[in-house]
This record gives sequence, C-alpha cells and structure tokens, in this order.
Amino acid sequence: MKAAQINEFGTDSVVINHNVNTPEIESGKVLVKVHAAGVNPFDWKVREGYVPSAKNHGFPMTLGGDFAGTVLDVGEGVSLYRKGDHIYGSGIILSGGSGAFAEYVLASEKLTALKPEKASYPEAAALPLTGVSAYDVVFNKMQLQEGQKILIHGGSGGIGSMAIQMAKHLGAYVAATARKDKSDYLRNLGADEVVDYKDEIFEDRLKDYDAVFDTVGGDTYKRSFKVLKNGGIIVSMLEQPDQELMSKYQVSAVGQSTKINSHSLQKLAGLFDDGVITVTIDRIFPLDEAGQALEYQRAGNVKGKVVIAVLQEE
Repeated sequence: MKAAQINEFGTDSVVINHNVNTPEIESGKVLVKVHAAGVNPFDWKVREGYVPSAKNHGFPMTLGGDFAGTVLDVGEGVSLYRKGDHIYGSGIILSGGSGAFAEYVLASEKLTALKPEKASYPEAAALPLTGVSAYDVVFNKMQLQEGQKILIHGGSGGIGSMAIQMAKHLGAYVAATARKDKSDYLRNLGADEVVDYKDEIFEDRLKDYDAVFDTVGGDTYKRSFKVLKNGGIIVSMLEQPDQELMSKYQVSAVGQSTKINSHSLQKLAGLFDDGVITVTIDRIFPLDEAGQALEYQRAGNVKGKVVIAVLQEE
C-alpha cells in the first residue's frame, strides 16, 4: 500500500512510500480502507520531533491520526462493527494504530465510531481530534450554560470553529479572536463578537467572562486571566495551569489533553447529523502531497480544516 512516512525527526521531509505492508488485523482492532484523513497541528509536531512519546516508535513512521473510511476486517473481540461499515476516528501510531496518512489504517475499536450519516468522508475525517477537543472542553470541563459568556482564542482554526458552534448551541454569548479577514466567517459560525488580535487588545475590550478557551498559548494565555470574572475558568490546549494567576484572579485553570474515544465520537456524530455543527474544509490535498498539506497547516492561516483525500468519494 501507499503511505506518507518519515525516516527521522526534526525535518520537513515526508516520504511517499508505495511499498508499505498493509497492516495485519489484531485483536480489538479494525482494518479500514481510508477514504480521507484529517490534518492537525499535532501531525507536524510529531514530524519535527516535538512529541516525546513519538520517539518510542521506530522508523519509517506513518503519520496521521484522524481518518474516515470503510471497515475491511475486524479483529477478535470487536463487537461494534462488521465489514463494510463506514467509520471514523483515530488511527495514530501513538495510540496503537498504524497511521492514517495511508491507503489502509489499523485502529482500535475504542478510538472509532460510525461516521456521521450526513457527513462526507472528508468532513468526517476533519472531525475527530478538533471536534472531541471542543466537545470535552465546552460540555465537560467548562459545563457552559445558557447566558454565560465565553472567549475563544483562535476562533478560525479547527478547534476554535467547533467550539464557537457548540457554545452558541448551548446559548452562550461567544466572543472570539482571529485575524480581521476571518471576522465574517466567525460570525457565520455563531460568534457574537470578533476581536482582531493583531490590532486590538482583547483584555481591554472584554470583561467579566465566565470562560476562556485558549488554543493559542503563550502571552495570550496569561493575558486571558484579566478577562475572567471571579470564579471563572480558563482551559488551554497548550498551557498548564498557572497557579499564581489562578490565585491572583480567583479563577480555575485547566490544561486540556484530549483523549478520543467511541463515546465522544458518537456524541460528535450526533451533533453533526442534528445540524448543530458543520465542518469548514479549507483545502484538500492528495495523499501524494501529504508533506505540502503539513506545511500548509503549519503556516497557521487555515480557515477550518485541512484534509488529505486518499480515495475518491463513491
């Protein structure tokens, strides 16, 4: 089979290998013919050696986690699926998969679910990591309520765009930071207020917020504490809780480490099929251009998601 692999960490090199062995079925896992794979910032971080746990795996390493496709075979103990089912989820090597940037992927049953019925394969492949991250933060960690106010940093990205829609569905007032040229896009997703992070100081404009969802990190994370009201909460995809700032502003801080599972994927599929969330796909690359897809994602001006098309829609 064909797969996008790396032979070392720390470079921008991605090799399209045409002679990779198709993964053999294992207990508790499913073998899937990949139709599309989603590209996340985590993927280029793995490639460049920023993910310590990835260094426990040998080379060549097939990249990618998020996928959507058709079940070809099921391992012993698998009860959720049968051959021919259309599923989506994560097949990342770090979680026991074989890597999603390939024509076939081996994935744990526990990290997959039936794909949303109304989603195309590219749309479904764009959902897992970003959608589950947003769902876990907005619904579980924040337990956002109707009438509350939330600030979402990086609103035009994959996670931010999901979080805006979910927060609005719950009846919250939503502010988001993004580039000025993304303002209309974010308002169409449901944002009530958009702050241009290049020309405006968000903490001077926004006050007494119940929650902040940070997908940017760094100085943006630290400044965000000023936006929160007493008793508020900030959840960051990139930063660990700052105890000093928590005490100073009397708020809670949580670091988000997303764990994809069948339950969260099922919830996500329901939200998509019910029309609560949509997926914006910025650009689709063929598998042969997986390296370019990672570079495009890395450049940081993506509106929604980048997807790799492995198999044409049927």
